[in-house]
Amino acid sequence: MEKQLISSRQFTIIVILYTAGTGILIIPASIALEVQQDAWIVAIIGTLLSLLLIKLYITLSKKMENLSIIEVTERFLGSFVGKFVSLGFVLLTLLSSGELLYFIGNFLQTEVMPETPPVVFAILFNFIILFAAYQGIEVFARTLEILFPIFLFIFIIFLFFVSPQIDFKHVQPVFEVTIPPLIYSILHFMGLFSFPLIVLLMIFPSAVNSLQSGKKGFYIGTLVGGFIITAFIALSILVLGVTNTSLRTFPSYTLAQKISVGNFLQRIEIIMAFMWMVTIFVRAFIYFYASLIGVSQLLKIKDHRPLILPLGMVTIALSQIVHANIIHSDKYNQQTWPLAIAIFAILLPLLLLFVAKFKRLKDKGIDSTINE
Repeated sequence: MEKQLISSRQFTIIVILYTAGTGILIIPASIALEVQQDAWIVAIIGTLLSLLLIKLYITLSKKMENLSIIEVTERFLGSFVGKFVSLGFVLLTLLSSGELLYFIGNFLQTEVMPETPPVVFAILFNFIILFAAYQGIEVFARTLEILFPIFLFIFIIFLFFVSPQIDFKHVQPVFEVTIPPLIYSILHFMGLFSFPLIVLLMIFPSAVNSLQSGKKGFYIGTLVGGFIITAFIALSILVLGVTNTSLRTFPSYTLAQKISVGNFLQRIEIIMAFMWMVTIFVRAFIYFYASLIGVSQLLKIKDHRPLILPLGMVTIALSQIVHANIIHSDKYNQQTWPLAIAIFAILLPLLLLFVAKFKRLKDKGIDSTINE
């Protein structure tokens, strides 16, 4: 199959929408529950610390030679260990793809159409993901170039209409949180916001046409995505208050319901939901596409398209069994997910860099011995 490439601008858009992802919906409630009115501080610190993670990924990308993280893992760690680690990576992304379909079904059933089974939404949304996967990363990136300006326009309108309802008393006193819960919340935030960026190494730098510009896009996209989530967290607390934010399943959607302009422009939250659907679509697609490419590379299949339908059926099945209810989902995202994704987001890149450096030193030692 012919290799597809995306521009650095398209990659930046992918990073922005990918980092926002499900965080727009679920991060405000979970972080506010942990650190109360200081949740926005956690988001700022977590975003800045995420830049160190991007630096790690860019350093690793210099060793990748236009290969994906799956291919590099197998090359550096050997056939057996590399395949075992890569299989774990693929299983995690596939499970996450199914989990996002669960979120979509749960959100639409809870907030929009309560009488419709969640599996219906999951199947319909998955059709879009499978079609995008069939078209490839290049068509997907071009589609986001069309959707991104609409997303930004709605986001700006959202900020403008919600701002009059801000009450700064809701964020006082500032920095009341103690250090242990602050550290835990930062790690929790990064687990949902920036740790999943490791999945983008399936397309960076192998599918980006300019490595140097792509590096800048990685940083810019992370900062912009962090600003978007920080804005949602801050507005949720400033308008709804800490208690309402922490107790709501989807506080950002509740925030949109507060929009009222002269008793004329009301009940437009479903339009605002477009923002969240776009970001969830991007993250769900990237997870699924990473699983798809990962499986094809593990099995040495050149054309991944025959695998799209079988894997799509697996993600539908996973969406129905991954979480028993929203309580289980919250517990998973607070306790299990950060640890699982940290293994691949932090430990795996460090291990690969260590092995690459060790091999280079070993090769230099062999060369010097031969020369002698």
